[in-house]
Amino acid sequence: MSAQTAAPTSDDCQTCHAEPSMTRADGRPVVVDPKAFAASIHAPFACVDCHADLAAAAEFPHAERLAPVSCAACHDEPAKGLALSVHARLTPASSTPAGCVACHGPPHQIRPAADPESPTNKLRVAGTCAQCHGDAVAEGAPRGPAVAGQFADSIHGAALARTTVAPTCSDCHNSHDIRRPADLESRVHPSKVPATCGTCHANQQRLYGESVHAEVLASGAPAAPHCASCHSAHSIRSTASDQWQLSAVEECGTCHREALTTYRDSLHGQVTALGFTPVAKCADCHQSHQVLRVSDEGSSVSVANRLTRRQPAPTSADREAARATCRRDL
Repeated sequence: MSAQTAAPTSDDCQTCHAEPSMTRADGRPVVVDPKAFAASIHAPFACVDCHADLAAAAEFPHAERLAPVSCAACHDEPAKGLALSVHARLTPASSTPAGCVACHGPPHQIRPAADPESPTNKLRVAGTCAQCHGDAVAEGAPRGPAVAGQFADSIHGAALARTTVAPTCSDCHNSHDIRRPADLESRVHPSKVPATCGTCHANQQRLYGESVHAEVLASGAPAAPHCASCHSAHSIRSTASDQWQLSAVEECGTCHREALTTYRDSLHGQVTALGFTPVAKCADCHQSHQVLRVSDEGSSVSVANRLTRRQPAPTSADREAARATCRRDL
C-alpha cells in the first residue's frame, strides 16, 4: 500500500476501475465504463469531486468502503424537495446515489434529461415511474399504486407517444417534491387539482373557477367535485367517445342521485340508457365546467335561459343513427 501526496486524478482511478475484472471482496463489480462515463452529464468532473474522502492524499488501494456520495453537495434544491417527498420515506438514504439513481440511472452513466436515452427524458419518465408504479415491479423496488398502465392507455399517454407537449407523471406530481394526494402541499391534493390541470387546460380552469363546483371545493368540502372527479386521475379518456359521455351521466349521479333518478325516468334518460348519445345529457343543459346554480341569472338552466340553450344542428349521420336506433328497439 502506498500513499499519494495529492488527490488522485480520474485517470489514476481508471487505472483500476476501467478493468472489467474489478470487483469488491464480495464479488460485486466496481467497474466504471469509460465510454459510458464520457457520455454522462458528470463527465467534466473529476472522480474526487463526488468521492470527496479521496480528495486529500490517500493510500492506495483505498479502503473498500468509501463515504456515501452526497448528490445534495451540488443538487441542493432537488435534494430539499426529495427530502419532503413520499419517496424519501421509502429510501432511507434518499440524498445519496442509492436514492437518486433509482430514477436517474446508474451513478456513472447519468445523462441530462434532454438526452433521449435518459430515464428522466420527457418521453421516458412514465416508463421510469412504472418501475415502481406498474403492474410488474422489479424485485426489491418499493411498490406504489399501479397506475402506469392506466396512464399509458389514457388520452395523455397516447398523446405523449406522439409529442412532448403532452403531460407526463412529473408534470402533475413534480419531479422531486412528490407528495401524497392527502398532503395539502401536493399538486394533486383536491384543492390544487384545478390549478395543476389548468397549466395545460387554462380555459377549462377559468370556467370551472366560476362554477358552483369550485365554490364548494373552496369551502373545504372533502367530496367536492374537481377535474379528476369527472375525468379520473390517470385513466383520462377522450370526451368525444360515446363511452365517456354515457359514463359522465352516471358520474354526475354519484353526487346528484335524485336528479339522476328523475333524468332516467325522462325520455332523454331512457334514450341514453339504450346507449344513444346524440340526446340531452347533463352537460348539454348544465354545461361541462361552468356549472352555475339554477338561481344564477347566468346559468344555462336559469328560468330566463332554459329555452335559449342551443345545441348544434344534428348531422345526417346523427339522423341516420337515430333512425337505426329506433328500428332496432321497436
